[in-house]
Amino acid sequence: MRHLLEIDDLGADELRTILDLSERADLPRVLDGQGAMLLFEKPSARTRTSMEMAVVQLGGHPVTLRNEEVGIDRRESAEDLGRLLSGYGAVIGARVFEHHKVERLAAAASVPVVNLLSDEAHPVQALADLLTVRQEFGTLDGVVITYVGDANNVARSLGVACGLMGLEFRVSNPPGYDFDAASLDRLRNAGCEVVLEPDPVLAVKGADVVYTDAWYSMGQEEEQAVRTAAFADWRVDEALMAQASDRAIFLHCLPAHRGDEATDAVLDGPSSRIWPQAYNRMHTKRGLLAWLLDERLR
Repeated sequence: MRHLLEIDDLGADELRTILDLSERADLPRVLDGQGAMLLFEKPSARTRTSMEMAVVQLGGHPVTLRNEEVGIDRRESAEDLGRLLSGYGAVIGARVFEHHKVERLAAAASVPVVNLLSDEAHPVQALADLLTVRQEFGTLDGVVITYVGDANNVARSLGVACGLMGLEFRVSNPPGYDFDAASLDRLRNAGCEVVLEPDPVLAVKGADVVYTDAWYSMGQEEEQAVRTAAFADWRVDEALMAQASDRAIFLHCLPAHRGDEATDAVLDGPSSRIWPQAYNRMHTKRGLLAWLLDERLR
């Protein structure tokens, strides 16, 4: 039995296999007649919709439980929920605030557990990101990705994925919003020689992919004014995109605060691939679930 709590729970060959499976239209119905138990401590649009549809496409029935219905560590412990839900479904997905909750779920569960987002990691997003890049360029070899903005859970999982697959990964962020020591260790242990460049223009120079995320996420609304001021020079606009390579694409995990981290001209422009990237959330979850639940596909 395997879990996916962070992207480096996979090896490089396993990651390639999941990307390949994500593009197949003939996957076995590994969830036929079975349930997928989906816990959402944090609300979601793309993650919930894409996961539910991936389950349906594999023949299963998604059972989604929201925070007010479950209350991890409030109504029941993460361990008890892991034991309980293992008896109802073939897989558990969890979107939580604190990463330790999904770790404890997995430790107690007797079925695979997928981290659908935590404060430390967003591995299912990284899968969709890599598939989008590979579809665009036909390969991941030699691709340079620059992440502009907060060095958050999305950036960390993306960097780990880049390390596993051998992509160059650059990061540019304002002081105080960079990776902590533990995250840098995780990146380097995954093989990522992350390039930390404080100047966003230099960081984007010649990059094939320019990636950004919201300056303030769910639970950080009280920091909005402070973060907006701090990140003002890290907005992805047409001038910044012009520094990238001639073939460069723009990615964003969404939802976007239009006019903050990226302008409409970039989000809706010819380099933007944010909608294929969003749709690939469903395709890569389908590939991941098939891989987790059918050992023959490994």
